[in-house]
Amino acid sequence: MGVPSDEVVQIRHADAAGDPAVVTVSCPDKTGLGCDLCRVVLLFGLSVVKGDMSTDGRWCYIVLWVLPRLGRGRGPVPWDLLKDRLLQLCPVAAPFGFDAACLAAAGLQDAAPPAPQLFLLKLRCFDRMGLLHDVTRVLCELEFTIRRVKVSTTPDGSVLDLFFITDARELLHTKCRREEAYDKLESVLGDSLTSREIDPAPEDMLPRLQACASLTPAVMEQMFNMDLVEEQYISTRGDDNISVTVDNSLSSVHTLIQIQCGDHKGLLYDIMRTVKDCNIQISYGRFYASQNRRCDVDLFVVQSDGKKILDQQRQGSLCCRLRMELLRPLRVALVNRGPDTELLVANPVEVSGKGRPLVFYDITLALKNLQKRIFLAEIGRHVVEDREWEVYRVHFGEEQDLSSSLRSKIVDGVTSMLMGWDS
Repeated sequence: MGVPSDEVVQIRHADAAGDPAVVTVSCPDKTGLGCDLCRVVLLFGLSVVKGDMSTDGRWCYIVLWVLPRLGRGRGPVPWDLLKDRLLQLCPVAAPFGFDAACLAAAGLQDAAPPAPQLFLLKLRCFDRMGLLHDVTRVLCELEFTIRRVKVSTTPDGSVLDLFFITDARELLHTKCRREEAYDKLESVLGDSLTSREIDPAPEDMLPRLQACASLTPAVMEQMFNMDLVEEQYISTRGDDNISVTVDNSLSSVHTLIQIQCGDHKGLLYDIMRTVKDCNIQISYGRFYASQNRRCDVDLFVVQSDGKKILDQQRQGSLCCRLRMELLRPLRVALVNRGPDTELLVANPVEVSGKGRPLVFYDITLALKNLQKRIFLAEIGRHVVEDREWEVYRVHFGEEQDLSSSLRSKIVDGVTSMLMGWDS
């Protein structure tokens, strides 16, 4: 796995084009750290081709071999910025002679960071093909996180975009940072842009936008019935080579979870997210993605009480949950809503409240590639069977007569972009 270092995060760049860079993290452990690290790697447009992680419950050592995803279309990887973002996730080591209790008493223990300030970006533009994706791309490059969005198009072809955003650099309250955002938006949008404005978000506006329309029973069945989801996956991919098994015979203290499956964008993040949400702790893990896009994962785990997973019902529930996340971590459907055709994409939210990164970026890019204009878009959250989902709704306008082949093309195109099957 390599030689430990005093440096918390190290990045060794590839020796030759096409070789992976190696990201090494060595720091005190905390619950869900692997998930948080994999989320940032996914956010920066990287695929994990190999991984090793181990922890004794107090200190962890993680090595990830990463490659830029093909067709990421966002310029060179900002490695220094990636290192800074990974460092921000790592707990601070206790000074010599201090334990966690001492740190807590002294007020030095890592605490949950305060929620970043929410801002409202208002854009007024003349509509054109791919406009929404171009704005989304600029916001991602600026390290703005889109918390909510409300996009509407008027009959005269003008657009009002409302983006509720936070700034990873936490500088959006400054004039310099706002001017940087304005300059980038103006350079990309050109004459399409008629006005732009960034202000602190009114406290009473976000809850109103979150109160999005409910999902109908028919849509719920289409998107969340696992039999239909599995049938859709097999019809799209032509196979179902996913294996999730549990073995308690190889270790006296750990349960081994073995996974064999096809690769997709954010696969390791989806596994780490699921394990974290199920309150399972990884003591040692190994991940490998072969050139034929098959992945092998071995996880030696324990329950939150430090014991093996011996309960048969819990084993079955964990295997079923992992298999579901590997089959289709995001759900895509195209439905009619009154006179409009509506694209729905459901993205699972972690127990911590975080959603999968870059979902809106991928949706808008796929629709731009398909030459589909967006009439209205919004993001809301729904609870389905005790799980929270972030639901993206995109309206194409009055196109009830979409042919079945075109509807399939839209669903397949968006799904492939989200899953990274085209790259």
